[in-house]
Amino acid sequence: MLGNLGGSQLVILLVIILLLFGAPKLPGLARSLGQSMRIFRSEVKTMKDESKSDSSSDKSADSNSNTPPQS
Repeated sequence: MLGNLGGSQLVILLVIILLLFGAPKLPGLARSLGQSMRIFRSEVKTMKDESKSDSSSDKSADSNSNTPPQS
């Protein structure tokens, strides 16, 4: 969506955001956005790690179920 914007359009958008939120509130807004992104990335990484461990445990369980019982 933002990839189609040109330089002048981005400047106008930033000016509008500055007018809406005001200069004093922007650092706090940026800080909270950064924290939210950090939490989101850590959750995505955790989900990927869990899915990798689940798939590896599934593979080991499958390989164990294919072996004949030992007497």
